[in-house]
Amino acid sequence: MKKILAITMALCLMLLVFAGCGGQQTDDPAAPGTDAVKIVLLINGTLGDKSFFDSAKNGMDLIKEKYGDKVETQTVEMTYDATKWTPALIEFSEDPDTDIIISGTWQMVDRVIEVAPDYPEKKYIVYDAEVDYSSGDYSNVYSITYKQNEASFLAGAASALVSKTNVFGFVGGMDNVTINDFLVGLIAGAQYVKPEMRFTTAYIGNFDDAVKAKEITLSQINNQNADIVYGCAGQAGLGSIEAAAEQGVYALGGDADQAMLFKGVDDAKASCIITSILKRVDNSLLRAVTASMEGTLEWGTTGSFGLSDESVGLAENEYYEAILTADQRAQVEEIKQKIISGEIEVPTALGRDTQEVKDYIDAAA
Repeated sequence: MKKILAITMALCLMLLVFAGCGGQQTDDPAAPGTDAVKIVLLINGTLGDKSFFDSAKNGMDLIKEKYGDKVETQTVEMTYDATKWTPALIEFSEDPDTDIIISGTWQMVDRVIEVAPDYPEKKYIVYDAEVDYSSGDYSNVYSITYKQNEASFLAGAASALVSKTNVFGFVGGMDNVTINDFLVGLIAGAQYVKPEMRFTTAYIGNFDDAVKAKEITLSQINNQNADIVYGCAGQAGLGSIEAAAEQGVYALGGDADQAMLFKGVDDAKASCIITSILKRVDNSLLRAVTASMEGTLEWGTTGSFGLSDESVGLAENEYYEAILTADQRAQVEEIKQKIISGEIEVPTALGRDTQEVKDYIDAAA
C-alpha cells in the first residue's frame, strides 16, 4: 500500500513539473501569453510642443486604445534638464514592473547604449535615432528612423510653388544630421520645382527657446526677404510660426498637423501654415509595440520608415487646399508618387560626410 502511495505521489510530482514547463517561453516581455505589459515613454523635454513629443505621447494613447488592459502605459516628462535623463532611464530600468522603455532623439542614444546592456531583461525602443549595433551587444534595443527628407522634399516643392520672393528661412534647433536631413530635403524639393529658390539658414542651439527662434525668423523675413519659414526645432519652432503670423508670411509646421492644432485657438497662426511636415512618431511607436506584442519585432535592428509606410508625409488639410491651387496640389502629389516609385531619389544628410552636407546647404544660400 505504501509502495502504491509513493508511486502515486511521484507521478503527481512529475505532472506538476511538466505543467510548469509547458507554458510559452519568450524573451520578449510583450509577446502573447504574458501579463499586462508596462510601457514607459521618457520624454527628454516637455509635452505641449504641438509636434514631436506630443506625437510620441499620442503614440502611447494609440497603444493603450488598441490593447486596453493588456498594457499599462506611462509618460514621463524629464524636462530639458539633461542631468535628469540618465537617472530616469536607470530608475525605470530597475523597476521590476517595467517591460519596455521608449525614448527618442539623438540625445538619448548614448544614454540608452550605456544603460541597456546592464538590464538585458528589459526592452528599449529608441525613435528618431539609431544605435550603432556594431559597437556592442544591444540586442534588447530597437531603433526607429524616419525618412524625413522625403516629406521635406514635398514641403519644399509646395513652398516653392507659392513663394513670391523665392527665399526660404530655415531655423534649426541644432546643427546635427537629423535637422540637416530636413533641410537637405527642403532644398532639393524647392529647387526641383524652382531652381532659383534660395535658403537662409540659422540654428538656435536647443529645442526649447521659442523666443530666440522668433527673433531669428523675424530677421530672415525682414532683412533677408524670406516669405516662407520653417522652425525645425521642436517646441522652439513655435516661435517661427508666431513670427510668420505677425509678418503675414507663410510657415511650415513640423511633426504634427500644427495648423489644425491652432485652428480655433489662434487662427492667425493656423492660416499662415501652408502644410506641416509630418513625422508620424505616433504611428511608428504603435507599429513597433504591435510587432512586439505579436512576437515579431526584430530587436537589435533598425526600422527605417518613409512615405511608402505613411510614417512621414504632408498635412493636406483645409489650409493646404486653400493656399495651393488644385493644379499645384496635383503637382505635389505627382512628385510624391515619383518618390515612392523611386523615380525621384531624394538626397539625404544621413550617412554623408559632414562637410559635403555643409557645402550642399551653403550652395543654396
